[in-house]
Amino acid sequence: MHTPPQRPRPADGAANRLLTGPDGAGQRPRLWLIAGTGEGPLLAQQLLQRGWRLRVSVVTEAATRAYGSHPDLELVVGPLGDAGGGGSVAAVERELRRARAMADPYPWLVDATHPFACRISAALASACAAQEQPLLRLQRPLLPLGRAQLLEDLEDLPVHCRPGERLLLAIGARRLAEAVRLCPAARHHARVLPSPQALRQALAAGLSSDRLACLRPSAVSEPIEAALCRLWRIDTVLCRQSGGEGEGRWHRISEALDLRLLLLRRPPEPPGACGLALPELLERVGLPRRL
Repeated sequence: MHTPPQRPRPADGAANRLLTGPDGAGQRPRLWLIAGTGEGPLLAQQLLQRGWRLRVSVVTEAATRAYGSHPDLELVVGPLGDAGGGGSVAAVERELRRARAMADPYPWLVDATHPFACRISAALASACAAQEQPLLRLQRPLLPLGRAQLLEDLEDLPVHCRPGERLLLAIGARRLAEAVRLCPAARHHARVLPSPQALRQALAAGLSSDRLACLRPSAVSEPIEAALCRLWRIDTVLCRQSGGEGEGRWHRISEALDLRLLLLRRPPEPPGACGLALPELLERVGLPRRL
């Protein structure tokens, strides 16, 4: 009697939840992609089209909707260990060892996380170095500065912020409290992701509900973000030098509405990561060879 193959278990126990998975291991090599909803879905689609089996790790279940379904696609939801980074290293190392023990190792681990996701990128680089696991890092190209001003760090914000200035913070919820503290005389507004945690962080930072918008940036969010700037009569936008479409929208909105645009400089790539643009990364990965 034929026994169907067992579906792989999540790498980190109850902290991760396996949503979909391939029908079996060992048929063709698979890659492990750590990503979000930026370039991740496009990269996953192209890798699947090339014949790779693919394991994709995302943080939230909402992110899985961008990936759809595919017989060779395995989606895992949940953080890679704890937020401090140390647990992430251990979780990644466990999954790498588990894959080898199942005779289904990853020829490449691909880090396609956000350019400002420093902790997880550093954890991936550390775990891969310890396990001698080949690692590739998807690197977004930098956009031209245009009329934007570059800030080396958030600590430089007081130099660029005037009392009474209507400032829109589009830097994510984690550093909102710090930004508000650094320029208390400004009139702060914020656009954050529509998640309970982001909303709690924004309110804890002192943002009032009439100066706060919960919105998931996307290809169709630009008119809404522009309308918010007009409604709030924004003078200056602060966002991150993340590259890609997200930053590009703020360049276009700032130019169209004659707003001042401040950019937080992108952090350097973690040591040991091979940063490549999308075409070069796909070329390096190549095509799968049967095990």
